[in-house]
Amino acid sequence: MLDRAITSEYGFQIDLETCENLMRDGSKSFFSAARILPTKIRDSAIALYAFCRMLDDMVDDQHAPEDVIKQIEYRLDRIYAQNPVDIPADRALAIVVSRFLIPREILEALVEGFRWDRSGRQYQTIDELCDYAARVASTVGAMMTLIMGVRDRDILERACELGLAMQLTNIARDVGEDARNHRLYLPREWLEAENIDPDTWLQNPVFNDAISRVIQRLISHADEMYERASYGIVGLPRNCRSAISAASLIYSEISRQIERQGLDSISNRAVVSKQKKILLLLKSLQSTIYSSKLNHSLSKIPSIQFLVDAVEPEEPYAHYSGSVEDRLIWVVGLMEKIERRKVQSYNSLAQH
Repeated sequence: MLDRAITSEYGFQIDLETCENLMRDGSKSFFSAARILPTKIRDSAIALYAFCRMLDDMVDDQHAPEDVIKQIEYRLDRIYAQNPVDIPADRALAIVVSRFLIPREILEALVEGFRWDRSGRQYQTIDELCDYAARVASTVGAMMTLIMGVRDRDILERACELGLAMQLTNIARDVGEDARNHRLYLPREWLEAENIDPDTWLQNPVFNDAISRVIQRLISHADEMYERASYGIVGLPRNCRSAISAASLIYSEISRQIERQGLDSISNRAVVSKQKKILLLLKSLQSTIYSSKLNHSLSKIPSIQFLVDAVEPEEPYAHYSGSVEDRLIWVVGLMEKIERRKVQSYNSLAQH
């Protein structure tokens, strides 16, 4: 068993190099923040992000086959059966989901968000948009929290809210690019309130005062989510707080850059400079000392509750503390749970 574990870890490190190369050019904000994560957590985070990025690229590919979502679902079957497709990102993620007991429901929610993208779905209200953001972004926030060894419900909610904030920031930044690709993510009722016909505007996406007010409204909603998420930093392991704080600061700075550009994200794409990122990374180091206290009185965000409900409250072994006897009992129980999940995944795969 020890030899197999060593072989598995060696293979994980090799696959991780491929994952890191996949992410390096396309996810600069992620890498800026990830550099200050502890090594073990950073490696698992890179494996997770690489897999998500690969799926995102598959779904966005104009020439993707019609059954691309079914292909992704098949790969999830294989990952949860611990028999991944022979792709580095899949092999690495199989180790991560087993090591940290990541519920399949969370990754299935991510795939559902991709399915909505493939169908060209639009969103009438901000609540509907948050339903989408929960699937394509809060899912990642929840999984990152599990990788950090935290399964507390309040902390998971704050992590999911950070995912909402980041996705709303992405949407605010990419309004013009999305429109030119015939995609609309801005809430239709917000556009209609500004006397903008969404379908007509999509045919000729131009910047004006009305569209600037919609973008500002979206940024303001994202800012509210960043504020809520900040209360969860204190509940993370101390050696992880700076990285998550940095990710939040860097992404929220995109909103500030959009505002400095006069809210015109139609003809311009907001970019945070390398120098600014370095300053924000330095600022994030203060979060290990001056974190906001956990706020238990925040109202519930409906769109993310199903993700939090999917997580069982037990902690991964890597972060377990207690007596030797309790630890041994806990590990035996954990291994039984992992084995049951493997059997369920194998049975699911066999049915396909």
